[in-house]
Amino acid sequence: MSKPSISRDEIRRLGQLSPFELKGEFIKLAEEYQADQPGQKGKSSSHLLNAGRGNPNWIATGPREAYLALGHFALQESRRVWTADNLGGMPEQQGIAERYDRFARSHPELPGIELLTASIDLAVERFGFDRDTWIHELADSIIGDNYPVPDRMLRCTEAVVRGYLQEELMDGRPPAGRLDLFATEGGTAAMCYIFDSLMKNGILHKGDKIALMVPVFTPYIEIAELDTFGFDVVNIEASSFAETGVREWRYPTEEVAKLEDPAVKLVCLVNPSNPPSLALSQRVADQIKQIVATKNPNLMIVTDDVYGTFVNGFRTIAADLPRNTLLVYSYSKHYGCTGHRLGVIGLQQENVIDEMLAKLPAEEKQRLARRYGSITLEPEKLRFVDRLVADSRQVALNHTAGLSLPQQVQMGLFSLFALLPEGKAYKAKVQEIVHRRLALLLEGSGMKISEDEKRAGYYIELDLQAEAERVAGPEFAEYLVKTYEPTEPLFRLAEQTGVVLLNGGGFDGPEWSVRVSLANLDDLDYLKIGHHLKTIFDDYLAEWETSKAAKA
Repeated sequence: MSKPSISRDEIRRLGQLSPFELKGEFIKLAEEYQADQPGQKGKSSSHLLNAGRGNPNWIATGPREAYLALGHFALQESRRVWTADNLGGMPEQQGIAERYDRFARSHPELPGIELLTASIDLAVERFGFDRDTWIHELADSIIGDNYPVPDRMLRCTEAVVRGYLQEELMDGRPPAGRLDLFATEGGTAAMCYIFDSLMKNGILHKGDKIALMVPVFTPYIEIAELDTFGFDVVNIEASSFAETGVREWRYPTEEVAKLEDPAVKLVCLVNPSNPPSLALSQRVADQIKQIVATKNPNLMIVTDDVYGTFVNGFRTIAADLPRNTLLVYSYSKHYGCTGHRLGVIGLQQENVIDEMLAKLPAEEKQRLARRYGSITLEPEKLRFVDRLVADSRQVALNHTAGLSLPQQVQMGLFSLFALLPEGKAYKAKVQEIVHRRLALLLEGSGMKISEDEKRAGYYIELDLQAEAERVAGPEFAEYLVKTYEPTEPLFRLAEQTGVVLLNGGGFDGPEWSVRVSLANLDDLDYLKIGHHLKTIFDDYLAEWETSKAAKA
């Protein structure tokens, strides 16, 4: 490969963009490469190797079939109440369980009906639901004929999702007390609501010191820098090495110790991490627990655990530090449902944020009483989780708050699926997919990564500078840094091979690292990407050797 046609100055200028925006530039170059290939003139660029976005190329079919089967039953219930051309009524609760059983027996051929029945029965058995109440919630909600009530989350569905989170994210060992949930429009909405409400309620202020455990999903970095927040950010860096040239992507003790400073009010982490894709080690979890117990008891933690299901035995820090932690979870990756926008915020009833609200100065309490006084006669008793709901609709529209009810139904069915044998088999399959693709990427590239039993493998972050040192020594690594921009390899890949990756520096990782999504391409595509990365290294090595020879 030759040097990219784009100048170093232009590469440096574009490098200021967010990785997800810079990706657009890579795609343009990759499309031009694709169009120039023999036999590709005028054809679609659908075969570009774009491993820059984590949208999985699998979906969970079973709980979707169950959802559609439920829709058939719910429509029958509507027509039973009010029958006319294209006109139905609201499903009735009394006797609905018996009517469902008759429906299921008379439609054995309906795809998804067996899984739907198994899901309904599991929820009744595990959570003690009244069968009429539960089936009516499902049927009425999938029709979408009412506003969400309660607005925070449907009663039965909340219990189901709580059980799912306790099983999948807490290793079946939840802490004592009750975890309250707020269903949101994906994990991204959850992030926005949390930061907004913490500011609106005077828990965080512009310029406050917060910590980010990096590398991290870029919106956490970019939100903190917005004028609205202007936080003073402390990075907790995963900077340790397993051996020369092989990053471990673990947090040294001295880095985590930065959280001992009581001025650090909040820490954000993605667990398992994005992009390194490793679950937090027990050593680090224990260190944070000790810091909270001794040095920084009011430290707030926001943990984004969307990739937790890709690590067996995963345990969120929200289970170990329930008083301090806001849990964010999205169904998007595990179930292949990014378009559904299914997310949830979890907060323990006994929590540090409500404690801090109770201790606010009188003037602040009066301000907040005016803010929430239109929705409750006792605004001082309004818990933070319910303030999140109100703030998500600017308080004035609190009466129409809440996630779409059909979306909540799909969320509930995804959750119940995971608790059934079929869902456990599905989980093993998607874990196998990403690990197989990782192995192919490494086979093609010849690169080495640390062995880690807590590796989710949904992404991988490869440090090219460290790899250069491993392959040819520190002199070669130093040559790369002095001669090229950190994103230059990505421009070469896009322009000369049609491969699109993201720059790890944009995630506050090492400048010369790249992020590869292992979720969205076919298996053998990762072998090809690996080969292209190896070719780039060979070219850089040849350029270095030529440079050395010219100086000799």
